[in-house]
Amino acid sequence: MRSSNPVFSREGSFTRDTGYAGFNTAQQPSGANAYANNPYANNPYGQQPHGGELTGEQLTELYQAPSAGPLDTGRMTMDDVVARTALTLLTLVAAGAVAWFTVPVGNFGLAIGASLVAFVVGLVITFKRSVSPPLILAYAGLEGFALGVISKAFETMWDGIVIQAVLGTAAVFAAMLIAYRSGRIRVTPRFARIGIAMAMGFVILTMINSVAWMLGADLGLRSGPLGIVVGLIGIALGAFFLALDFAEIEAGIRGGAPQRESWRAAFGLTLSLVWIYLEMLRLIAILRGDD
Repeated sequence: MRSSNPVFSREGSFTRDTGYAGFNTAQQPSGANAYANNPYANNPYGQQPHGGELTGEQLTELYQAPSAGPLDTGRMTMDDVVARTALTLLTLVAAGAVAWFTVPVGNFGLAIGASLVAFVVGLVITFKRSVSPPLILAYAGLEGFALGVISKAFETMWDGIVIQAVLGTAAVFAAMLIAYRSGRIRVTPRFARIGIAMAMGFVILTMINSVAWMLGADLGLRSGPLGIVVGLIGIALGAFFLALDFAEIEAGIRGGAPQRESWRAAFGLTLSLVWIYLEMLRLIAILRGDD
């Protein structure tokens, strides 16, 4: 691949026959000025007086010149993923704060409605071929609004539980990132298949428990010792989703995925963090009981 930086170009001088820098492979006659056709010949950095040494004035201009910025390749980078994820989470937190301060405690109707709409938007994002940043931010806003209502209700019953759940979620994220980067966790096809199968079973079990709860029955999956086990499994599955996210992001960067794919990575990380936060809320509530 041809480099735009003269330092990394092949042998040969630059020409401007077409208005762009190119390579002049033609041999110059003996005694010809080596800098005659150099587009940088009139640049103080291109001149080489006094046996190739720069003058004091040229050195001053060199040091005062702006530094070269990173080359925009149009490919996804880790910085892109971090920036998009931060923006998505900021949208989620802002929407949660709006719900916290405006929705009365116990008004779960708005939370359920926002969750259902967020679920539909999430499905559209998942199956849509092209990446849509507005849809991802809309999902974050809807999910954040629902989390704000739920978090306020939990905080009313257990003082300080929200900050505990946030710290627990951050701890799980940090632990998984360290474990993944150190190679202690390797995402293999077999690992992914087993984890997804367990996640599907967990979701079905949770849906059955929710329907039973609405009908007045209690399966005991969210209380007592069994509830603790279920909560730990839920958090472990959230950590598994994070591992999948890390592997996808790493593969995308290595494979030169388009920059817009960083939004999809941000969406996946947000999904996983929301899952872990909700499971952390439930688990802490069970552990704290009626205190």
